[in-house]
Amino acid sequence: MVQEFSVTHSILSADKIREFIIDKYGLSEAAECKLFRAAMNHLYIVLDGDEKFVFRVYTFNWRTRVEIDEELKLLLYLKNSNTSVSYPIEDISNELVQEFNAPEGKRYGVLFSYAKGSKTAKFSADASFFIGKGLAEVHKAAEMFSLARITYNTQTLLDESLTRTKLFFNKTSGEILFLDALSSFLKIKFDNVDEKQIRSGAVHLDVWFDNMHIDEENQVTFFDFDFCGNGWLCLDISYFLFQLFSTNLNENDYLIKAQSFLKGYENVTKISEEEKRILPYLCLAIMNYYISIQCDRFEYWTNIFLNEDHLKRFVGNLKRWAAYNNIEIEQNII
Repeated sequence: MVQEFSVTHSILSADKIREFIIDKYGLSEAAECKLFRAAMNHLYIVLDGDEKFVFRVYTFNWRTRVEIDEELKLLLYLKNSNTSVSYPIEDISNELVQEFNAPEGKRYGVLFSYAKGSKTAKFSADASFFIGKGLAEVHKAAEMFSLARITYNTQTLLDESLTRTKLFFNKTSGEILFLDALSSFLKIKFDNVDEKQIRSGAVHLDVWFDNMHIDEENQVTFFDFDFCGNGWLCLDISYFLFQLFSTNLNENDYLIKAQSFLKGYENVTKISEEEKRILPYLCLAIMNYYISIQCDRFEYWTNIFLNEDHLKRFVGNLKRWAAYNNIEIEQNII
């Protein structure tokens, strides 16, 4: 007798997704569907003549239906506020979210508009200006917008995150000690923030080159709001600066592009002095959160790089950023 096993993670057939989308969204029989990426979520590129879409299938037990509905609510609000974002598309029954009975359990799918332009990891200073301008426009619309989703604060970014990372690696190392010291250091910094000078609302929290397209006219379109939640808007600014720093090893190149990004942002709306003061610290908390998510979802995307060497490189990038910004983090215990 052949032993039956339960399934942790499956990839839905692109051919079946194609048939499903043609039926649900009224696309032509000539429509094509191909798997683009199977990572935290699974993305399929859908082509129908000159029209192009992205169909996202959420991995099992990653987002609740409420969380997905809230993400889509934000995107439709931003679209109606004339910001440039990829947005969800209704099917012929006016539904935004699809449900699939996958082998591991119920999963959800959403069809999104395709962001015009293309992505690049090497932004010019001019492109950085327009990214800043575009993000500021999103933030102007998203300020004070509330979501029934995670709130990014010291508990979620630091305390809960550190617990997940420690559980995954399951041993003390110099890198774990660094993250421990970093968490304690950042909590003190955040406890002393003057929140009256900090804008809050709905944040993207994953603004980097992989989640935006830029066209020939420097129009920037943001997408993949999967990590959206509530928090200080300057979290997004800090995170983008860190990603810019990570992809520009020449610090002078980084500085020119960072200044251009901030200039573009403030061309639309001002960044308060208190927000500017804490920008060097915020991305450290976000990165602490993201390494914990990689650990927590390992079984669903099984990145072979997620090991002690990866943690060393990850912490090395954090230390490089800290050194650049003259941040000292309890060096005596690391």
